Parts: sequence; structure tokens; C-alpha cells
Amino acid sequence: MPTKIVGTLLAGGRSSRMGGGDKCLQKLCGQTLLSRVINRAKDQVGPMILNANGDPTRFSSYGIPVVPDVVSGFAGPLAGVLTGLEWAAEHVPDCEYVATFATDAPFFPSDLVEKLHNLIKFGAALVCATSNQHHHPVFGLWPVRERSALRDAMTEDHIRKVDVWTSRYKLGIVDFPIQPIDPFFNLNTPEDMARAEDFLIDIE
Repeated sequence: MPTKIVGTLLAGGRSSRMGGGDKCLQKLCGQTLLSRVINRAKDQVGPMILNANGDPTRFSSYGIPVVPDVVSGFAGPLAGVLTGLEWAAEHVPDCEYVATFATDAPFFPSDLVEKLHNLIKFGAALVCATSNQHHHPVFGLWPVRERSALRDAMTEDHIRKVDVWTSRYKLGIVDFPIQPIDPFFNLNTPEDMARAEDFLIDIE
């Protein structure tokens, strides 16, 4: 199953609350957030790409393709979803789905993609994660066949919010427990980084 799912790591944001720059290159207990996300995602998917804008060489040490948004204007995570779908269609012809991961949330479940994919079997068109009564649409599973529909939604209907686009489909939701920590806790501030470090110290 994983070989037919392309992983897309979303790092297209501007990281203003962390002081600018690439949030995913911030270090958490000696490893960058990006390294932690790659390590957690790599066994859940086949090929992986990093969706990031700007000079790609700053990520060259990670050894995965860096693909900028296929629509201009920092259009948010939905642009990253579209980028992953179009890259998969071109480079992995037998790929059926793209799984997306935020690169500022290093604790997402190690069985995330498996559980999202299970809902496809029960008729869901798209699947996203939830926890603690919060929707996490950047952690989702997206069919490659919908890439043209998504491009039209973004370029013709000017849709930018993931939730607005998913409302057009039968959306599956997988809820995950929040103990010992919310797996989708995203690190936006130095205070969040400190909390994440405390958590890792406690469990290691």
C-alpha cells in the first residue's frame, strides 16, 4: 500500500510567529523538525517530496525532491496538496493517493496513513485527521484523480481553505487520542518548542 501513496511534506508557510525563516529547520532536541517528520513519515508512504518555496538548496542535505507551489502567491496548504497531486501524476504514474504532512507537527501518529487509507475502503472520497475536537486538514489523504478539480477550484473559484474544498466531497474523518500529547500539536512559537522539548525529555 505505501508504495502507491506519495508523501508530501508541507513547508510552504512563512513562519512569522517563529521569527521568520524555515520553521521546519528549527532544532528540537538536536534534530530539525524536518528530520523528525521525515523519519516518522518514511515508513508510511512511498516516494516523498518537500513542498517548499524559494532556494531549494537549503534542503539539499535531506535527499528528497523539493517542489515549489504550482500556483503562485503563497496560496497556503491547499497549494501544497495540489503540488503533491500534480507531482505524483507526473513522476509516479501508478500512484493513487497523496498523503500530506505538516512539517511543524513532529508527533503525528506512526499509523496515520494506514488509518486514513482504511476509510477509503468504506467510501470516503477524501480523508483528514482530527483530535481533541479539532480538524487537521493538512494531515490528509487525497486521490490523485482529483488534481484537475482542485486546480480548477483554486484558479477559477479562488478557493484557498482546505475545508472549503473538502466540503464538496464525502469526507472521512479519523479521530486520534491526545494522550500523552496531541499528535497534531504544531510548533508555532518558541514556547511551543519548549513544551515539545519537555515532552521529549520526559519520554526519553
